Order: sequence, then structure tokens, then C-alpha cells
Amino acid sequence: MSGLLAPSRATRWIIGVVVGGVFAVPFVATVLYTISSPDGWTLSRWAALFDPELASKYRPVWTGLVNSLTLALVTVAIVLFLFAPTMVLVSLRFPRLRRAFEFLALLPITIPAIVLVVGLAPIYLQIGRTFGTGAWTLAFAYGVLVLPFAYRSIQASIDAIDLRTLSEAARTLGAGWPSVLLRIIAPNLRQGLLAASLISVAVVLGEFTIASLLNRQVLQTGLVVINKQDAWASAIFTLLALAFAFLLLLIIGRAGRVGAGRKNP
Repeated sequence: MSGLLAPSRATRWIIGVVVGGVFAVPFVATVLYTISSPDGWTLSRWAALFDPELASKYRPVWTGLVNSLTLALVTVAIVLFLFAPTMVLVSLRFPRLRRAFEFLALLPITIPAIVLVVGLAPIYLQIGRTFGTGAWTLAFAYGVLVLPFAYRSIQASIDAIDLRTLSEAARTLGAGWPSVLLRIIAPNLRQGLLAASLISVAVVLGEFTIASLLNRQVLQTGLVVINKQDAWASAIFTLLALAFAFLLLLIIGRAGRVGAGRKNP
């Protein structure tokens, strides 16, 4: 029955071409915009990004990119080492709290970013006094922002395995809880953890409102500054950010397939 419902190879190709075209058209149009000039095609605008004499002009984007990558790493660490273990703990020890925990985890997606900033502003006054005003401190806010997306990804993997049986079997064989979490549960949640990491990185790289209102310099705020000075440079940096996100998607997807292949030879 499932074979009858599966799309044919031609249908899959058509869907792939249509979806690929939807993503490719604006991407190609932006590339053409950056290399077009009244005299024809030129790569001078791309080369200008690496001109030492123009380094000060593009410094906001490079600084924002470094800050965004740092924020992405810290946010992913929060998801993997704080949020994911908490979800496992709730599933194993406090299953009755799952609905309440799910409600709290999904709540940020229903609150506009501007409202979040109003609530976070007094908190960040204390964070600034304690930890400083570095851009990395935005990871606390971004950790809240990515909760709904990370929760769905990780919870789908938790529901796909018998978490209680795996943990009890490992405990019976003498494994401690750190070993159970790292060597038994985490490999079985690989797909969900990878998806949550990818979504977290994508959200951090694309977030603007919170960073702007809290006066932190990240990639998106840097692009806004450059766009006011040089629209072509802003478009080029946007293309590079999209290419980086796409490459990251391929790497994480490849890592997930390699892990699944080792688990199911």
C-alpha cells in the first residue's frame, strides 16, 4: 500500500526542480545584481571586500559575523548541554510534567520579539553589570528564542525510541548516568540534536530585532549599517551568509547520515 502511495521518480524530480527553482531564482538574481555594471560584468565589488584600504568600511560586518558565530556556538551549547538533558530528565523521571514543559518551551514562539526585548531589558541590565556587555551575552536571549524549534526536533527523536528501556538496560549493566546520557541516549537522539543545532545556528545568524534593541553588534545589524553605505556590499555579504548556512546544512546532514550508517550497517 505504501508503495502505491509513494511518488514516482519523475514526480520527485519535478518537485525537486520546482523547489530548487524557487530558491535559485532570487539567489541568481542577487548574484547578477552584484556583478552587473553599465560597462558589463565585473567582479570588482567582490574583490573590494578584501581590499585592505576598505577594511574599515566593512569592519561592522566582519565584527558582526564573528559575534554571530560566537553566539551560535554558545546557543548550541545551551541547547545540547542544558535543554536536551532537561528534556531527557522530564521524559524519564517526570513524565507528568511533559505537557507543562512543552507549553513553556513553545511559549516564546507566540511572543513577538519586541515584547521579549521589553521583558529582557531589565534582566540585561543585571547581566551587563555581572558579565559585561559583550555580544556573547545575547546567547541567553537566543537560548530562549530557539526553544520552540529545538524542542520539536529533539522531542521527535525522543518519541521515536524507547528511552526508558534503553536507560534502564544501561543502568542494569552498571553504567552511570553520565555514561547513559553520552554513550546511549545521545547517539540515539543524533538526528534530533543535529536538527536542533542547525535551526539554532540559522535563528542566531538571522536574528536582528533583539540584537538591535539591546544595542549589540551582530551580522544582521552590521548588514544594515553597510546597506546604508554600499547596497552592493550588503547584497554580497548576504549571499555569503546564505552560502555559509547552506554549507552548514550539508555538513550537518552528512554527519547525520554517517552516524545513521554506522548505527545501522
